[in-house]
Amino acid sequence: MSPEVSRYAKHLLLLTFAAGLLCLVLFFVLPHAWFSPSIPFLFVFYYSCSLISFILLDMSIRKKINSFVSVFMLTTAVKLFLYVAIMIIYALINRKDAISFLLNFFVLYLVYTVFEVIQIVSLTRTSSLTDEKRNAR
Repeated sequence: MSPEVSRYAKHLLLLTFAAGLLCLVLFFVLPHAWFSPSIPFLFVFYYSCSLISFILLDMSIRKKINSFVSVFMLTTAVKLFLYVAIMIIYALINRKDAISFLLNFFVLYLVYTVFEVIQIVSLTRTSSLTDEKRNAR
């Protein structure tokens, strides 16, 4: 595992724990109807999807920057379709919990997406600086 992936996994774990703790606090403050019973699984789901996509992006950026763009587009598209499929399937299977699930899913989607974008920009900047140093030699 590369140092970037290891660092990303640690930061992602901290984000997941912080979001989980905030969710727990909000559970006691806000109406219970806003929270889906499946929210713990959503944290595991988002953690897993984010880590897998970052590992793929890290592997691709080590090969060529051109492959990075293709892998980035592919992982983004696959995640988008996966997320939409999960939302639709869950809403159809569990209609009583659909609104709270979709609300929780969307909020976590925003949190993890902002985190991923920040980390990917950092990864590409680091990679660009490394490539510039190699080319200068």
